[in-house]
Amino acid sequence: LKKLMMESLDGQEAHRGGFSFENVHRNNYLSQQANVAFPKAKKTGTTIAGIVFKDGVVLGADTRATGGNIVADKNCAKIHYMAPNIYCCGAGTAADTENVTDMVSSQLQLHRLSTGRQSRVVTSLRFLTQHLFRYQGHVSAALVLGGVDFSGPHLYCVYPHGSSSVLPFVTMGSGSLAAMSVFEDRYRPDMEREEAMELVKDAIRAGIFNDLGSGSSVDLCVITKDNTDYIRPYEVSSVRDQKEMEFSYQRGTTVVLSEKTATLADVIVETVETS
Repeated sequence: LKKLMMESLDGQEAHRGGFSFENVHRNNYLSQQANVAFPKAKKTGTTIAGIVFKDGVVLGADTRATGGNIVADKNCAKIHYMAPNIYCCGAGTAADTENVTDMVSSQLQLHRLSTGRQSRVVTSLRFLTQHLFRYQGHVSAALVLGGVDFSGPHLYCVYPHGSSSVLPFVTMGSGSLAAMSVFEDRYRPDMEREEAMELVKDAIRAGIFNDLGSGSSVDLCVITKDNTDYIRPYEVSSVRDQKEMEFSYQRGTTVVLSEKTATLADVIVETVETS
């Protein structure tokens, strides 16, 4: 009996903790022998950015929402309300970013009602990172969190797996490289409000004109100690040009190679009464 108990304990110890790779051979067999196609990560498109200036934080985002190769929405709001002094830009799956920020926003409101104090930016950061880490990246929400509290302006970059970083200027989304090039060239500490707004606008424009997943307008949100100014839109970047001339063709311009006429059958509608 003692020997059986020891073997059982050894089996439990062998499967305790660490990474498990026992499904690797199964997955290889399914992909090679059974022709099973595994799901792939969905590519999304967005350009979001934020910087810290002398008196607060400026957040910016484009307004294009895509579904694959289709532009699903040309005026999508990607800057989400978290608290009166905190806003959050979202990139990734629109449903994930909206629901995660709405959930944390409600938690922050309950926290304010319970404590009677202004929400801290680090509190919202903790709510977001803990929720995203719990789902191990399956919640596709890449966020730029910014706000101003009693300790000053704060700007955080939150990744879908739950990690975060603190930087004076951040970009995320498929157009983030183009926006980051603008920040690295022109950012400097203690910028004035108007200069910071123009810099974020130009960074978002760089993403709009160099990334197919970003487009339409530029939204800005300026957060200071005294107030929050959400400007939507701040600039309409992608404006469709007017046609210089009309193109009309007479009937018969295109040659009809063949014609086929199909006779439709009559449709009989019967009504059956049941007692």
